[in-house]
Amino acid sequence: MLIIEDDESILFGLTVALRKNGFIPVACSSIAEGKETFTGEIALILLDWNLPDGTGYEFCRYVKEKRDVPVIFLTVRDDEQDIVQGLDMGADDYIIKPFQLSVLLSRINAVLRRTKALDMDQTVLHCGKITVDKQKAIAWLDGQALCLTACEYRLLTVFLENKNQTLTRSQLLDKLWDADGNFVNDNTLTVTVKRLREKLDNPSCLKTIRGIGYRMEDAP
Repeated sequence: MLIIEDDESILFGLTVALRKNGFIPVACSSIAEGKETFTGEIALILLDWNLPDGTGYEFCRYVKEKRDVPVIFLTVRDDEQDIVQGLDMGADDYIIKPFQLSVLLSRINAVLRRTKALDMDQTVLHCGKITVDKQKAIAWLDGQALCLTACEYRLLTVFLENKNQTLTRSQLLDKLWDADGNFVNDNTLTVTVKRLREKLDNPSCLKTIRGIGYRMEDAP
């Protein structure tokens, strides 16, 4: 979660509170710093409106042009026109300062639930430098198309569709059972994971959960 806030006390308080509630916050105090930090791993942005090098409106427009990441404005600006402007340009919520932490956490979870539900229908999946377009059946690593076997592609898609969830070997074997009835055994799964890792340049986001299975997870 990316936080862009120029008030040091608010930034520190939000960072500590969010970490205590199970989130992985990344703190920034300017638009320039936010642009350097914004990556495919960011799942939500908490954004102040008034920043030293521009406005939250400008940064919101910048990130929305890159991908539809959820944005929640945190600002003292309570003018109706500002609220309408922020929501109309794609912000997912608008919270006026001062606010209660419990309310903020509730709003964050509500936005994440909505976006997660929408993600289930998305045809383009991301994790770090890895992208899969299910409609085109193409995978990329850092913008370069990957040459994957059918089994490797299905495995990568399963990992991305279940990102941040541990999948047991049994679950993966069930999901990889070919539509034509071709059986994928335990040894095939091990070899496929190994070859997929190599083609993805051994990404740190693909974790082996010893004795259980695997997990594709966003980097902190």
